[in-house]
Parts: sequence; C-alpha cells; structure tokens
Amino acid sequence: MATDGNTASRAVVHAGDLPDKPAPIATEGALAWMRDNLFNNVLNSVLTVSALALVLYVLPGALGWLIFNANWTGGAEACRANPDGACWPFVTTRWEQFLYGFYEKSERWRIDILLVVLAIGVAWMVWEKMPARRLVAMFMLFIYPVFAFIMLYGNETLGLPIVETPQWGGFTLTLVIALSGIVVSLPLGVLLALGRRSSMPIISLLSTIFIEFWRGIPLVAVLFMATIMFPLFLPAGVTFDQLLRAVIGVALFASAYMAEVVRGGLQAIPKGQYEGAMALGLPFGNMMRLIILPQALKIVIPGIVNTFIGLFKDTTLVLIIALFDLLGIVQASIADPNWSIKSVPYTGYAFVAIVFWICCYSMARYSRYIEDKLHTGHKR
Repeated sequence: MATDGNTASRAVVHAGDLPDKPAPIATEGALAWMRDNLFNNVLNSVLTVSALALVLYVLPGALGWLIFNANWTGGAEACRANPDGACWPFVTTRWEQFLYGFYEKSERWRIDILLVVLAIGVAWMVWEKMPARRLVAMFMLFIYPVFAFIMLYGNETLGLPIVETPQWGGFTLTLVIALSGIVVSLPLGVLLALGRRSSMPIISLLSTIFIEFWRGIPLVAVLFMATIMFPLFLPAGVTFDQLLRAVIGVALFASAYMAEVVRGGLQAIPKGQYEGAMALGLPFGNMMRLIILPQALKIVIPGIVNTFIGLFKDTTLVLIIALFDLLGIVQASIADPNWSIKSVPYTGYAFVAIVFWICCYSMARYSRYIEDKLHTGHKR
C-alpha cells in the first residue's frame, strides 16, 4: 500500500507540463561585465552614473575643440580666423623641431636610423613568435645604447660630424633621458635591494644610506645639484657634459625607488624558498639568479612599470636646467610671435599630453599582458 501511494504521489508530481522558469542570468558579455563591475551595488551604481554624467558633460566640448571645430590646414592665418578650435597646423609645421630639437638638419638621418632600430628592437622583443628574442634583448640593453650615443654625438674617425648635446632636443632628448634612466635604474635597483637585505652590516648600511638619500630629495633638487653644484667639485679646466650629468642624476634617483620596489618583491618570497635553495647547496649568487629574483621580479612587475612611467614623465623637469625635451621645445615654439594665437598654447600642451599618454599607456598595457601571461595576479 505504501508503495502504491508513493507511486501515485510521483505520478501526480510529474503529470502535466512544468511551469516556465526565467532564463539564467548571463555571466559573459558586455551587460554581464557592466552588472558585475559598474552596478554591483548602490554605491558603485551612483558613482558610475555620476562619472558617466561628467563624461557626457565634458567630452562633447573637448572633442569639438580638439577635432570637429579644430583647424587642420591653412597655417597661422586660419588659426587666427578661428581661435576657438585647436591649431593643428602649429604641430604639423613644427613637427621636425618637436622630434629632432635643434639637431643639425643634414645629420637628422642618424636619428631616423636610431628610431627605426629602436622600433624594430622593441617590436621584436614584444612579439613572442619572433626567433632569437633573447639575443635581440641583449643587443638592445648593452649594444644599442653605445651605438645610439655614437650615432647621436658623432665620431670623426667613423666620418660622423660631432653634434654637441646642447643641440639635442625634442622627443629625441626625451627618449635619450628616459631610456638611459630605465636601462640603468633596474639593474642598479636590484643590486641596491640585495645590498639593503645583505647580512653584511657595511653593505647594508651603505645601500640604505644611498636609497634614503636619493628618496629624500626631489628630482628638481637633483637636477640643480648635477648642473650647478657638481662642476664646483671638479678640478679647474675639467668639464662634464650637462646632459650626461642630468642623465646620471635621473638614473640614480630612479634606482633608489626601484630598489624599494624590488625589495618589496624579495620580502614577499616565502622563507621556504630561501631554505630550499640553501638545502640544495646553491651559492648565494645562483640562489638569487635562479630561484629568488625570478619570483620576486614577477611579483613586482606593476611596481617596476609604474617606476618606469614616472621616470618617463619626470624627464620634462630637465627644462629647468635648459635642456629642451619635448615639452621644452613645444613651450619654446609657443613663444614664437608668428604663432601668437589664443589656441596655440593649448594645442601645444594637448599634443605633448597625447604623446606622453600614448607612450605611458603602451607601457602599462604591455605590463598587464606580462602579468596575465605569468599569472601574477587576477585578471581585471
């Protein structure tokens, strides 16, 4: 009887069509991403709506000034006739000066070669399917800087006329200072981080003093010291190139911050990794090179790239010591009375901002790609 009752109950439950249920909530796609990231709670919803309202308020005017109402042709006269739009002829007319600075026109082919080699080298290292990427990286780190200096400065023996550094400028000078600082600051920062964590008191103390000294003074003061005070300590008749002094100052300044970034990565490595390496009988150098540093540097990729981006933007400060980088050359061009137009200064600064944003955003995006590839954090 119990069995018949159960059978009857089951028959009642399964008789007829089941009621329709709502479709499951989508977990992929644009709407799902917006729901999970922009409207997942009341506060985020309010912030999203506020930010969207601000963008809709600012963006039409900005696009109108930069693009739709801007002057694209016609030279200075067209910009005077329409001062309420960006004056892009100012940029197109002076783009060579913005790129090369005051470099000799007859020798600018040397900069062109360097830029082409730099672009090819960076693309080669970034594209994973390219062969011999490690050899190309070694070339770009150790040989290219020497090659670039010889090409930029010149060498009478090689038939390259000397072009003094005061004639360097524009985006070329920005790249020279930024790339020199990046190439020097990373290995020096790693050495300083290892030195600060060293068990030898003298090395640890010297590394700590170096790091805290350079982190304790602003970069503006470093540039003034390198330009004004450093020559006072040189013997009479001995000169030191102003650009080289600035590059050294920027590199040492950045290396102190890089050292703290790397030290944070070293401290994040579990103690068991050190103990395991020592149990294998690895000497200190091999332990750091093969086991500890690869893990530590992988952890601090965001901090390293953040330091590089800060260094790239800080190159604009060399203007205060009469070195005309991209911002400096644009600012000097704005003072030209032939371009004394209301929209020219804003156009020049907008151009500089766009160039710097493209460079910095490219570094940030490649950093995110490396993070995702190495699984160093959560994808966002």
